[in-house]
Amino acid sequence: MSSTSQKHRDFVGEPMGDKPVSALAGIGEKLGGRLEEEGFDKAYVVLGQFLVLKKNEEFFKDWLKTTCNANSKQSADCYNCLKQWCDTFL
Repeated sequence: MSSTSQKHRDFVGEPMGDKPVSALAGIGEKLGGRLEEEGFDKAYVVLGQFLVLKKNEEFFKDWLKTTCNANSKQSADCYNCLKQWCDTFL
């Protein structure tokens, strides 16, 4: 696995709580705004979608690309962040 960003390490290092969607690795201000417009304003709401899609990498990345126009790197970073968080806390 390639190295992870500080943002990724910060996110997976503690419980999610009420973090904003932009706290997720791969999700910056622009993508975060697009997700918020679609009703995904908190990281836990995106986690819910991740779980509804049964943690399936392809489905989740496609959903992110469709929902907020995330590119391949952004969607992969977000997927890996949520997957590692789930592996740690669920």
